[in-house]
Amino acid sequence: MDLALLRTFVTVHRAGSFTRAAALLGLSQPAVTGQIRTLEKQLGRPLFVRQARGVTPTSVGDELARKIAPHVDALLEITESGFDERSAGRTLHLAGPPEFTALRALPALTPLITQGLTVRASHGTAEELFEGLAVGHHDLAITTSRPRGRLLTATPLCDEEHVLVAAPRWAARLGGAAVLRDKGVRALENLPVVEVHESLPLVTRYWAAVFDTKPLTSGSVITPDLRAVLTCVAAGAGLGVLPRYLCGDALDTGEIVALLDPPVPPLRTYFLVVRTGTLAHPHLARAHEWLLRAAVSW
Repeated sequence: MDLALLRTFVTVHRAGSFTRAAALLGLSQPAVTGQIRTLEKQLGRPLFVRQARGVTPTSVGDELARKIAPHVDALLEITESGFDERSAGRTLHLAGPPEFTALRALPALTPLITQGLTVRASHGTAEELFEGLAVGHHDLAITTSRPRGRLLTATPLCDEEHVLVAAPRWAARLGGAAVLRDKGVRALENLPVVEVHESLPLVTRYWAAVFDTKPLTSGSVITPDLRAVLTCVAAGAGLGVLPRYLCGDALDTGEIVALLDPPVPPLRTYFLVVRTGTLAHPHLARAHEWLLRAAVSW
């Protein structure tokens, strides 16, 4: 049986769509449709049920995918690598939040980089990263959202604790954590806020988890980089919500202070996301494993 037909079948099964599979394979949609019809004719059984939006595998399709997908991935890795073992010299296209990539992921991958792995890093929203993975622009993405469907596979990487922080003078003006615990969110209503987006995603999540309400303020400073949020907060521009890994040193030196120490701090989970089946590529599997190993100490 033709490996190209099997590759197309596995790609459609994972993508759930002829259109998306065509983009992944660099083929036209009619070509993908024709290959699937050829395979169905050879097998004498339907593999997919066509629907208004995408396709759903039949029981035969699911069973075939389960049996052949690992072998197709392995054969493609052999053919695409030219039968060599120079996986360390391959390029890893990594995408994720710029701060986490800079402070966590790239330092963790440095041992592989010194062994010859080449890394190209980029960033974007979760939706942009998922789309980039789907069409092959990225090999590995770090996100705070779990993708849906079979095309992408997510593995929990680590949890980050969020901290409500401000410059010392703002903390003194509030009267300290005891006063804030007594007055609750009312004590924060008139304070300026530094955030990464107009929707105040970090503050909103913190308010919901700790105060069981929504923030009533708008951002005084909006900057898309959490490192800039930290700089502005330390300079006294307002309060902010930051991951502890990013602001830990500033907390230790007293440059900023934590306004609250809730019994159960808000957490956010990071995921490692890949196209399903691509961990058969040795350089990607090593990077994936290396990041998971490093995350144990994060």
